[in-house]
Amino acid sequence: MGFLKSRQKQFYLPEPQTDFIFSIISEEFGVLGVLIVVGLFFLILFFGFKISIQSDNLFKKYLSFGLTFQILIQAILNLSVVVGLVPVTGVTLPFLSYGGSSLLISMISVGILINISKN
Repeated sequence: MGFLKSRQKQFYLPEPQTDFIFSIISEEFGVLGVLIVVGLFFLILFFGFKISIQSDNLFKKYLSFGLTFQILIQAILNLSVVVGLVPVTGVTLPFLSYGGSSLLISMISVGILINISKN
């Protein structure tokens, strides 16, 4: 439809800025927008695994693995809700959905991952 010309957010979606932001992105930006969002989550997966494998401390290895999967499971669950594979759960899309607590936890998780990669 084009940027800011989505029809779904007017009447069809209950909360388009929170749980269903991926449907708005896919309607406004098309396949390219979907590939960019999913590709960025795959980058988080790749670099999170890379950090986990390169860690010499066992605690850092498990922590980076757990934080990576925390972000990815949340993203997979939200994308499954938007596509219609699972019922609506109320899980936000990390880094994109409106909501302060989810964004705060996601940013803290990435900050810890960056700290583990630097040490």
